[in-house]
Amino acid sequence: MSTLASFRPLAVIFDVDGTIVDNMAWHARAFDAFTARHGLPPMTLETRRKTDGKRNREIFPMLFDRDLTEPEIRAYEEEKEGAYRELSRSGLEPMSGLVELLDRLGRHGIAVALATSAPAANVTHTLEEIGLTERFGVIARGDQVRHGKPAPDVFLHAASLIGVDPAACLAFEDAPLGVASARNAGMRCVAITSTFSADALLAGTPAPDATYPDFNAFLAEDGSWLMRRDDPERESGR
Repeated sequence: MSTLASFRPLAVIFDVDGTIVDNMAWHARAFDAFTARHGLPPMTLETRRKTDGKRNREIFPMLFDRDLTEPEIRAYEEEKEGAYRELSRSGLEPMSGLVELLDRLGRHGIAVALATSAPAANVTHTLEEIGLTERFGVIARGDQVRHGKPAPDVFLHAASLIGVDPAACLAFEDAPLGVASARNAGMRCVAITSTFSADALLAGTPAPDATYPDFNAFLAEDGSWLMRRDDPERESGR
């Protein structure tokens, strides 16, 4: 159990891909088809370490190793993300323990939000597929801020939308760049090991406060206080 056991957030902010949904295999399939079609090197785990969490306008120039025009970026985004949406249709489920965690957060009056680099169409698709559209009324996207992850912008935007000090927020992420974004925003952060190993995530700078395979594991340890209906000791930033 980490030092998070005594932390009582006023808000919890979730990344989307690889965090609230274990969907990175579908993204990998879409990227494999995309890179093969364009004669690009295949995506490796090292490539994903450098790109997972970034916005498409940052990813595609890296893949093509050149500057791209706005029309090119939009076309490539629709090609790859359209493939993801089609491939993943009827194949997505919430990350294990997510619904239970959302229920527990609601009972404790803790606000929730999303902070994602995914385009709007993907966010809508993913939430609809896992049946949680109504559970996330606050969504901060990377295309709404100046700088993408690992800059803190999208997490700071999410915190501002729900009116909570970033220091009183707990973030959930799955990639080193996303963890860095949350920590750079001044938030505590738990990394879900759906894509990267715990060692790889903990080796990042800054590193997450803790790692767990899913939300059930978090609720069994650092989040065990949420399993009680009332917690009189909950205070901002503690």
